[in-house]
Amino acid sequence: MTRQPLILHLIRDDRGGQIFIGLLVATLLLVSISNLLMPADSVWHLSTYAVTLLGKYLCYALLAIALDLVWGYCGILSLGHGAFFALGGYVMGMYLMRQIGERGVYGNANLPDFMVFLNWKELPWYWFGFEHAWFAALMIVVVPGMLAFVFGWLAFRSRVTGVYLSIITQALTYALMLAFFRNEMGFGGNNGLTDFKDIIGFSLQSDSTRIGLFVASGVALLLGYLVARYIVTSKFGRVIIAIRDAESRARFVGYKVESYKLWLFVVSAGLAGIAGALYVPQVGIINPSEFQPLNSIELAIWVAVGGRGTLYGAVAGALVVNFSKTFFTGFIPEAWLYGLGAIFIIVTLFMPKGLVGLIKQRVVPVKAAGAA
Repeated sequence: MTRQPLILHLIRDDRGGQIFIGLLVATLLLVSISNLLMPADSVWHLSTYAVTLLGKYLCYALLAIALDLVWGYCGILSLGHGAFFALGGYVMGMYLMRQIGERGVYGNANLPDFMVFLNWKELPWYWFGFEHAWFAALMIVVVPGMLAFVFGWLAFRSRVTGVYLSIITQALTYALMLAFFRNEMGFGGNNGLTDFKDIIGFSLQSDSTRIGLFVASGVALLLGYLVARYIVTSKFGRVIIAIRDAESRARFVGYKVESYKLWLFVVSAGLAGIAGALYVPQVGIINPSEFQPLNSIELAIWVAVGGRGTLYGAVAGALVVNFSKTFFTGFIPEAWLYGLGAIFIIVTLFMPKGLVGLIKQRVVPVKAAGAA
């Protein structure tokens, strides 16, 4: 009997995951073809702006998977995951700023423009190494992971749970937002990091580079989904689910609950950091507003709308809410936040399992009736 490849094994009993992966691969192919191969005057041509918008949504979907991993499967409602997303974005921003060199406004090969403007004389020590792509790629995961490890070790060791943990995570991201607003931090203050030129030698203004970033976001989303799926279907994942459902009982039978929570939290932070890193070169800027607590609250709404504890439901929620946000902010921008709050209330009261749960309620009875 031949052993199945790991990917097929992971999605063998995951019908929703199979549909998600099929749609994702098809989207990556169709968008790339319509942007690069179709003439600009063709009805089938997709603009670079639309490609960038879709790439941003894919980054949001990866961020939603990161939160669903800890909230949907372990019961840890983090309202600070936007902080890990923003830290990954700042790491990428630092790398992109180091690539500008003498092409900046002030022509300084060593200092970014905002440092020259603020009369900085030398590059801070924590900026060293970011001229190398491999170092930046490593820090994209390490920096959010280290913060998650320190925070999680302190919080889980103290057995902080429930709404108290949610409030503390929200306070964490708010504190980081205030810190990054300060010019003394060396991250651009209120304006943040922007005016990027290229990434690993490719111009960020090129259509092919934009497509490359879009495809990279899609591949990262696919890999993030498979990693999360591997975790939740493993023995580790079964223990995590047991902790979610009966933490005291899991602790009583001998599992080190704090360790399981901590390492899942660190992995989730790493995925969020990757999402933030891919987001920044596509939108062209990273500033302290990404740390806003509201962003993390919106993230929780995405996961709740799609259906937490399913992974592909989190992806669906992120895409649906953000597409709706883009559409409705063009018509009723002043009322969008009220609509977002209404969506969250409706889902909480009438669709506790989100859109995925609603679809299952409709499809399963039909299949059962057909089989009978």
